[in-house]
Amino acid sequence: MHWLDPVTAALDAAPAPVDVFFRDDDAGWGNDRLRALLDVFAHHDLPVDLAVIPAALDPRLATELLSRTQTQPLHLHQHGYTHDNHELDGRKHEFGPRRSRDEQQSDIASGAARLNDLLGPTEPIFTPPWNRCTADTGHALRALGFQVLSRESRAEPLGIDGLDEIPISVDWVKADAVERLARAITNGGRTGVMFHHAEMDADELARADELLALLAGDDRVRAAPILG
Repeated sequence: MHWLDPVTAALDAAPAPVDVFFRDDDAGWGNDRLRALLDVFAHHDLPVDLAVIPAALDPRLATELLSRTQTQPLHLHQHGYTHDNHELDGRKHEFGPRRSRDEQQSDIASGAARLNDLLGPTEPIFTPPWNRCTADTGHALRALGFQVLSRESRAEPLGIDGLDEIPISVDWVKADAVERLARAITNGGRTGVMFHHAEMDADELARADELLALLAGDDRVRAAPILG
């Protein structure tokens, strides 16, 4: 059986068009792999939302990304600030329970200012590193004018007025990604697929290419950016 057959079967059984979006995290790290993945998206003319680490973004990469936004459907937004873990134990968080709202808001604001300096206005979307944050993060985001928080679908919604939550359904670097994608399509609703270019070797990039070719070539799939 072809390895993408579960996705094809789910598309065949879908009673309505399948809405999808794609998010790639950690822009600023692994730039050669980032360019390779963005080239794949450009080849298939599919939109991708790129979560950019402000402290890791340098002027050269910023210029490249801005140039790409003129030639492919590439959308840029903020991914934390430094992507550092501030918890002493347990799961990693940059914006976790150990940090106050003021501390979080200060870092988010600093990151937003750096992105604005290097990229100009970006999408009013925030993706927290490791897809984890607290309610204080959400309130800080609203105070700073962000409109969307994008995490994993397993995260408990914060329920903050004015802050939409548009979660990811599938982490493409996980071993069960094909099965999770098929289930998400079967369950209906909007399906978000997350990539981590810095963790993708040549074989994983080739697999992503096959997936994107399948989705781009299927008339039942409607791909749009997060804020599309």
